Amino acid sequence: MQIETNPSSGLAGLDRPNILVQGLNLNCRAELHRIASVLREQVASRLKRRGIVVALSGGIDSSVTAAICVHALGADRVLGLCLPERESSTQSEELAVALAKSLGIELITTDVTGMLEAAGCYRLRNEAIRELVPSYGEGYRCKLVLSSIANGARYAVPSLIVGCPDGSAQKVRLTAATYLKIVAATNFKQRVRKTMEYYHADRLQYAVAGTPNRLEYDQGFFVKNGDGAADVKPIAHLYKSQVYELADFLELPDMIRQRHPTTDTFSMEQSQEEFYFGVPLPTLDLCLYAKNCGLSPRDAASLTGLSADTVTSIYDMIEAKRRATAYLHESGLTVEQLSFQAAPHRRAAEAF
Repeated sequence: MQIETNPSSGLAGLDRPNILVQGLNLNCRAELHRIASVLREQVASRLKRRGIVVALSGGIDSSVTAAICVHALGADRVLGLCLPERESSTQSEELAVALAKSLGIELITTDVTGMLEAAGCYRLRNEAIRELVPSYGEGYRCKLVLSSIANGARYAVPSLIVGCPDGSAQKVRLTAATYLKIVAATNFKQRVRKTMEYYHADRLQYAVAGTPNRLEYDQGFFVKNGDGAADVKPIAHLYKSQVYELADFLELPDMIRQRHPTTDTFSMEQSQEEFYFGVPLPTLDLCLYAKNCGLSPRDAASLTGLSADTVTSIYDMIEAKRRATAYLHESGLTVEQLSFQAAPHRRAAEAF
């Protein structure tokens, strides 16, 4: 998947509107075989687990991940989990059920609302919102949104949208402190779900599959020790468009392939672009790929139909998110690099 360019020609002679799309195209059959082969080795030999647990959201990423796991290990070695809470879309559960049926895997559904209430998820979030909207309470709904760089915003600035009981909505500029409190409270949702995933993995001696695609993994669109925690991440190297290609190849249910990517985290319906990326996912996919291939903003602009200034802003955003979320990729740090490889037995005295 490389874009071959002639430095002296500046991409001259190439099919400019389609070169990035062509570069992202997958040989789905070969890629599925490759991922499945690696996954079998990871689960059986390296992790020494008997199967895989996958949490199903009804979205394209978890659905493709589950299908790959079935292809690699067989339906009888894959457990699907549906973990709704009181603010989840009912469609998410319906699609999870449909996918499990189409793949022939067992599905366990557990409502985690009680666990989230006990942890203070909803209360802490609502208290944070009332710092800016004192009336926020019963009958109100909310979501977080970013200003759109693709629509001309220089920076992706977060705001709060509040849906009022009378049907009206108001947009409120967030302070940094309130934003962090809201995010910290909602992160309970991903961490509680991951706790349930590892419960089932432990009782079955299974591995837990993570479902981030390359865009999410690169840009830190996951919760540390929440949906970012996993034993295997089969699609973390695939761009979002490639995940859709695999979904088509695997013939996943149409209603899953046609669903627009959502966060399904807040009580108001919300797209991933609104909440985190600030750029339409197809556009960001192309720009991330172009940047990873070393294309300048000017060359990437000619291939995406965007202005060079817009591509520059998107490139800057990509780098800013990489810096800001580098912490999420870190494991627990130790003072010294420790090795846990098996070593020949020695008497205690010989160690000195």
